Amino acid sequence: MPVILIRTVLLHALVIFAVRLMGKKQLGELQPSELVTTILISNVATLALEDPDIPMLSGVIPILVIVCLDVFVTVISLKSDKIRRMVTGNPRILIKNGEIDQYEMKNLRYTIQDLMEAMRDSGIFDISSVQYAIAETTGKINFFEKKPENNLNPPVLAVSDGVTDYNALKEAGLDEKWLRKILFEKNVPLSRVFLLTADQNGNYYLIEKNI
Repeated sequence: MPVILIRTVLLHALVIFAVRLMGKKQLGELQPSELVTTILISNVATLALEDPDIPMLSGVIPILVIVCLDVFVTVISLKSDKIRRMVTGNPRILIKNGEIDQYEMKNLRYTIQDLMEAMRDSGIFDISSVQYAIAETTGKINFFEKKPENNLNPPVLAVSDGVTDYNALKEAGLDEKWLRKILFEKNVPLSRVFLLTADQNGNYYLIEKNI
């Protein structure tokens, strides 16, 4: 019994450390790869607890390896936009300019009931009042309601950590020429841009890298 108690305490502490190392606070914030990591960690810890004959290291080492792999993939994803897209995917637009993209809904296997339920969770009950809806990589759908004074879509993330998202620029009705003009006016090279958002009117918000 004392051995099982000690193993339980140690594995409990190790799993808490591993999850905190992933940097997420809620299950709903986990990306698919992080969710898989969490499930694997819990399963490995369970096996080590259920069978006292299994050496403690047989539970500790796989957990540490899984966490190290997750941290490694996260670091690589920060450095490479292509790898990040492969691992986490991209946000998908379900409603644009008030119109439902039925093709995208089918691709993501979302039913209209799923969409309506997500709307109600966000406190929206009239689908005709939705200007924009985005399915995030975590599975959550965020909504942007129409405003009486305008029908502008929300700003797009045009540049992230020095990498231009040309599809996002196109969504906002902007192009590379507009981007070069802004960077020239601000005297900031693209590689030094940490974040740049822009809307359909050409209004933008730019943050330079400070590291």
